[in-house]
Amino acid sequence: MARSEQKSLFTADLIVPAIRDAFRKLHPRELIRNPVMFTTAIVAVLLTLLLAIGQDGLSVWFKLQLVIWLWLTVLFGTFAEALAEGRGKAQAASLRAAKAELTAKRLKNGGDTHESVPASALKLGDIVLVETGDLIPSDGEVISGVASVNEAAITGESAPVIREAGGDRSAVTAGTRVISDQIKVRVTINPGQGFLDRMIALVEGAERQKTPNEIALTLLLVGLTIIFLIAVGTIPGFASYAGGSVPVAILAALLITLIPTTIAALLSAIGIAGMDRLVRFNVLAKSGRAVEAAGDIDTLLLDKTGTITVGDRQATEFRPVGGANRHDLAQAALLASLADETPEGRSIVLLARDSFGQTTASLPDDAEVIPFTAQTRISGVRIAGSVIQKGAVDSILRANPSLNETAAATELRRITDEIARAGGTPLAVAQDGRLLGAIFLKDIVKAGIRERFGELRAMGIRTVMITGDNPLTAASIAAEAGVDDFLAQATPEDKLALIRKEQQGGRLVAMCGDGTNDAPALAQADVGVAMNTGTQAAREAGNMVDLDSDPTKLIEIVGLGKQLLMTRGALTTFSVANDVAKYFAIIPAMFIALYPGLGVLNIMGLATPQSAILSAIIFNALIIPCLVPLALKGVTYRPIGAGPLLARNLAVYGLGGLIAPFIGIKLIDLAVNGLGLA
Repeated sequence: MARSEQKSLFTADLIVPAIRDAFRKLHPRELIRNPVMFTTAIVAVLLTLLLAIGQDGLSVWFKLQLVIWLWLTVLFGTFAEALAEGRGKAQAASLRAAKAELTAKRLKNGGDTHESVPASALKLGDIVLVETGDLIPSDGEVISGVASVNEAAITGESAPVIREAGGDRSAVTAGTRVISDQIKVRVTINPGQGFLDRMIALVEGAERQKTPNEIALTLLLVGLTIIFLIAVGTIPGFASYAGGSVPVAILAALLITLIPTTIAALLSAIGIAGMDRLVRFNVLAKSGRAVEAAGDIDTLLLDKTGTITVGDRQATEFRPVGGANRHDLAQAALLASLADETPEGRSIVLLARDSFGQTTASLPDDAEVIPFTAQTRISGVRIAGSVIQKGAVDSILRANPSLNETAAATELRRITDEIARAGGTPLAVAQDGRLLGAIFLKDIVKAGIRERFGELRAMGIRTVMITGDNPLTAASIAAEAGVDDFLAQATPEDKLALIRKEQQGGRLVAMCGDGTNDAPALAQADVGVAMNTGTQAAREAGNMVDLDSDPTKLIEIVGLGKQLLMTRGALTTFSVANDVAKYFAIIPAMFIALYPGLGVLNIMGLATPQSAILSAIIFNALIIPCLVPLALKGVTYRPIGAGPLLARNLAVYGLGGLIAPFIGIKLIDLAVNGLGLA
């Protein structure tokens, strides 16, 4: 699959704009969206004022350091968000440049004459002519012609694709280039609503709304902040009771060390980076909710053809009947297939030549091709007074009624059942009213797909194959591919009913599709991935669009969603453990003068209350940029269940969060006292 090249996190073209945007995000209107960082900024403002007017027994130098590190804490939080947004802005700039150069050859009154207009002037329903070398000016559908289109600017895939009127390859995207022939395209979107517009808004974060999980976590952080605000507010009363007092600057700094600033500073960056990773996989999500839902998927529905199998059936065996030999059957099948340009027909020719040494390269000039039709379901050739027929078994027997009661027909039906049970499709071959045998057409299961389904099973995801095949064929392919279940002879109504049944059981469902008949199921699924080459109805119904039109990418999308949730969970675990450790690390040292009994709890031997609080504030600020790379790149995804994942998070990030403050604050305390900063 094509993937956009990923920029390094620490390059000048990302860092410099992010620093500038970090200061811009200090505006109260921006900060208030993150209540914890907003609280930190208010405390920083308070200490800045106390620095100028306060007389509380603390040195100006000490208070100045607190002020600096508090503001750095806020800036590091805004920088993390700005850096996450900045990674998409370069892509947005190139997309905006591509959009700016788009012009259109709009056809006048549906005729053949055209006028050149800016792409922005196109309206829904306009028809444009796109010739060799032209950029397609708007999202639309091909209504006439066929052309090769280079979609590298959008998908990153260098190989051109065919776009033609009708079928499932009619959709085209603005900014892609026609490299051969010409097509007429009907505009299917209003100005400002095309793919380029949505992509620009997405990568710049304009459309990224907080997801339900993110909102819930934000509310939790706000609640913890309020609790610690109340707790710190009661300290002066206890201090007075003990015969002492605590300066306001110390109390304010203590509040910031206690509230969950670490995860609050990184929360937005984690969400933005998750969306960005999806974009880099050439998937456009219409909402952050869809990305998160992908991480919680319980059931995955996949079409057989093109997803589980390579898409085209291949001839793998000739099975003769009625005394015919394989060479005669191979020769007849070859002649009947030379004019068949379907993938199945070409595979029959290839098998006859490679396995049986058939050398006929073309039909004689006097040969008459029997074309395939949906009514007869038979194709073949008339050659030198002989008629060779190839087609569905029932159709061949119906076209030759005298064969129905023969031993060869009975043998053919037995072979047909064997092929169906093996997951294949049989084609019968007859010559001049005599059955020669059957061709075994097999769906080729994609290499490695069984192992990938095993990974999904390890994650607790149930896979269901959807196919129009009969139950025998479906069961065989399902067993070979390793899916958990299958739905055979599926209709659009069947797909919709299956999704609703799964959802009624409390499960989240994902599926992909590209046709109009998939639209109801795509709309019903919690994660509906529409192919970019699919119909407009499918793209509108889904909540994600795969620009590469690769159905197997649904598996990657689930992985990206889980990576987002794992990253948020891991950093939340680290942050909570980090906060707990800070309580035990600094509180005994801070209040030892008021409560001498706390000395036994000062296990780190922090030198003074001032150095303890300053060290904690410095550590609190520095831990944020240290975790930015992890927040943006994401925790390494491993397909394991919820139980092992929780154990891993607790062991790695929970234990790490407990240990890091003790080590970090102690080292900073030694440096602070060694340099005489406190």
